[in-house]
Amino acid sequence: MERFIALRLGIAALLLFTGVASAQWLNLPLPGTPRTADGKPNLTAPAPIAGNGKPDLSGIWRTADGRLLGNLAAAEPGGAPFQPWAAALYKERQDNLAKDRPTGKCLPHGIPDAMMVRSGPFKIVQTPAVTLILYEEMNHYRQVFSDGRDFPPDMNPAWFGYSVGKWDGSTFVVETKGFNDRSWLDDPGHPHSEDMHVTERFTRRDFGHLDVQITIDDAKTYTRPWSVNARFELMPDTELIENICEDKDTPHMVGR
Repeated sequence: MERFIALRLGIAALLLFTGVASAQWLNLPLPGTPRTADGKPNLTAPAPIAGNGKPDLSGIWRTADGRLLGNLAAAEPGGAPFQPWAAALYKERQDNLAKDRPTGKCLPHGIPDAMMVRSGPFKIVQTPAVTLILYEEMNHYRQVFSDGRDFPPDMNPAWFGYSVGKWDGSTFVVETKGFNDRSWLDDPGHPHSEDMHVTERFTRRDFGHLDVQITIDDAKTYTRPWSVNARFELMPDTELIENICEDKDTPHMVGR
């Protein structure tokens, strides 16, 4: 119960920090959207197909399960398989009501939690050589290169790392490395090191539903790799809205 209260307080603080409000364009019917007889978007229609014969992941998506932002390891039996130092750091962050959360200071969500923000959808723009992931919250973005390149030998540590992708049948597999260690995997503060390697497997089940299996592999922080199955739903007939973070309230947050 204590952790639940702390999490609720932390989420409330985050919304206070960033001034985030969920608002999208209204009455913006987009071409190419399959529709039912009454004109509504048909979210169970077949997934669109790109020019290369693969499913087209393009669209504006939001998480179908906001609980993952509150605990990415919620479905992991016994919780995340922490190394001892990581367990201690996670407990410290929870005990302090997660007051040092990066997003509270207008710093980015990272991977994978940037996709888990219910009030901040993301847009996928798929092309043969690069897939863009545009996050509404704070106007951040990722590039997933699918032109056959490998990881650079010297990657500058970054909040979103460096991503390369390839197709495995109808699933788009994205590998990301080259992180800094400053982001949190979720709001309560699951940590990671610069050695983290994230694998995301994107599968578009139909027009309106996207499944992503996310695997965290970071031997410095966790005793074994662990995975999350995340579900996302399409937001049809809308577009992203500019979202700017202005940090005014951080100095007033004192934790517990």
